[in-house]
Amino acid sequence: MVNKTIDINCDVGEGVGNEQELFPMISSCNIACGGHAGSRESIRHCLELAKQFNVKVGAHPSYPDKENFGRISIDISQEDLIKTIESQMQQFEAVREQMDIKLHHIKPHGALYNDIAKNETLATTFLKGIEVFKRGMVLYVPYASVIHRLAIKNGFTVLVEAFADRNYNKDLSLVSRKENNALITKGDEVLTHLLRMHNEKMVKTITGDKVEIEANTFCIHGDTPSALQILMYITKHLPEHNLQLKS
Repeated sequence: MVNKTIDINCDVGEGVGNEQELFPMISSCNIACGGHAGSRESIRHCLELAKQFNVKVGAHPSYPDKENFGRISIDISQEDLIKTIESQMQQFEAVREQMDIKLHHIKPHGALYNDIAKNETLATTFLKGIEVFKRGMVLYVPYASVIHRLAIKNGFTVLVEAFADRNYNKDLSLVSRKENNALITKGDEVLTHLLRMHNEKMVKTITGDKVEIEANTFCIHGDTPSALQILMYITKHLPEHNLQLKS
């Protein structure tokens, strides 16, 4: 039986320094481009690894908030949000174009990702900030979110994302990182979580309910302390479930 493919993406270039180990076990990456983390040097390093390991390249813009790693909502005007997204993308593109690597996708980071999932004004503003990239690239979005609906309405190509190493609330929001059960850190538990979403199109929430979800790509956060162990476990056991990484 021929294995089906699955896309495993990873947030990288965020100062952890584990990319060399992670890249052989992922199929797409989201590279921090200066908002919450990242520099031209880290972008270049991640792009080199992406080319070496044939990993699809994505940009990972965020709120301009390195102090809080882009993980809290900030009060920012629509104009300033557009400016910072454009500035982060310009920095990313300057390095990417030098290296002649294709931009596959854009995935917003952290609080911005969560906020545009439910706030129509912010989602619309974010889409304006990446309008120039609409043709030829994909936007990673959460399932059944505001940004999902608006992106499709405005002609963007989307891939729906789910989080293999994060727990979900019943409304499909992610459990706050302030809570002890926000992260799933054991490889076998991550794999069970992932397979349920991939095969059954359901996610088991922290309340024990099973809620419908669909996803084309699954994220493992590069800064999760056990990210390497999780990916090693998944890589080893995916073939047992007729799955392999998408090339």
